[in-house]
Amino acid sequence: MDNSTERSKRIWIFAILGVLLFTVIAGGLILYPKAKQGWTAPLGPGLGLPTSTHEIFVPSETQKKITNPLPSETIPPIPTSTGVVSTSPSESPTVTIEPTTTAAPLCGGPPIMYVLAIGIDTKDLSYTYGLADVIRIARVDFVTPKVTVLSIPRDLWVEIPGIEDHGITNGKINQSFFYGGPGMNYYDGPGAGPGLLARTINHNLELPADHYGALNMLVFERIIDAVGGIDLYLPTDVDGTPVNQFTRDMGYFYAGQNHFNGDQAVRFSRIRKRYSDYQRVDNQNMVLCALKEKLLSTSVLPRIPQIIKSFQGSVLTDLSLEQMSQLACLLPKIESENLIFTGVPKDILEHKRVYSTQMRNETYATIAEMEVLRDYVYHFKAGTWPEKPDEPSCQ
Repeated sequence: MDNSTERSKRIWIFAILGVLLFTVIAGGLILYPKAKQGWTAPLGPGLGLPTSTHEIFVPSETQKKITNPLPSETIPPIPTSTGVVSTSPSESPTVTIEPTTTAAPLCGGPPIMYVLAIGIDTKDLSYTYGLADVIRIARVDFVTPKVTVLSIPRDLWVEIPGIEDHGITNGKINQSFFYGGPGMNYYDGPGAGPGLLARTINHNLELPADHYGALNMLVFERIIDAVGGIDLYLPTDVDGTPVNQFTRDMGYFYAGQNHFNGDQAVRFSRIRKRYSDYQRVDNQNMVLCALKEKLLSTSVLPRIPQIIKSFQGSVLTDLSLEQMSQLACLLPKIESENLIFTGVPKDILEHKRVYSTQMRNETYATIAEMEVLRDYVYHFKAGTWPEKPDEPSCQ
């Protein structure tokens, strides 16, 4: 082959590569904004609440002071700039919470993210109606890393803001999701059911949420099945058989090692008639821990993006794909002792019947000492309560 032919071939090769390179660059310039927008755009309506300051602790310049009403056996000592203060009830000290770290957040996330997690008691994928059967606020610390999950009693009697025109000012906290849903047409603010629930929590507990995720029983069942089921050890038998003709049969689960499919996991998570709502929360925590372990397994971890994609449209959330990837990135970095479940202390709760103007009758509800509950929530936001779980956490 002569030099002119060889040179001609090289020219054609470089020309083709140049055209391909130009196409890739031009296509990227055209498509990148759309791809970036899709990556960072919320997947659902936002809550419309002021976002948190995303500080690990309350900034020192605010010098926010609180009176700590919590007994020392309930909450650990609180660090301050001058050392550690006592939490003895008799002293009832005033403390200032200072920033304690300047480390960079992991996975490209903010220092702190609050996510409202909601479980709906229906199998309707439109989420037109339904009560918030499970209400959790997850405090996600991207610096430590650490996740603390606060369970809020679904029957907590609270003020429900924004729907006074419909004659509703109070109710159970789980009803706020129902009243905010499109089926009732009571609430025209941002976020629909999750939006009104988030506002109700913030109004009563001074705990704002940055984002939310809501799924119903059918979706949760499918997620468990999608990962191949979960494995968990039960220390005792758990009886979910009917207690009367009005009770659903949730099954009977024997002590020892169990493998649950989606249906079994959902039924186990709903058992409470022979026990209490606290026991049901503990059962749910066991299921969540088992799901976390399964998601981190070598067989499932590579499939998480595909699993998430397969459930798009079935889950209500205002998280973006970017934020989901940040949370997925953080998950394997969290040590077991830094995944903590907690709940409202039982000793500040009272269970009794109250009059509901909406129902025009008495209903069973959980009553809390709100001032004390807000102090617990303040320490939860500051990352100082609880340091150790008061409910079963992941081992």
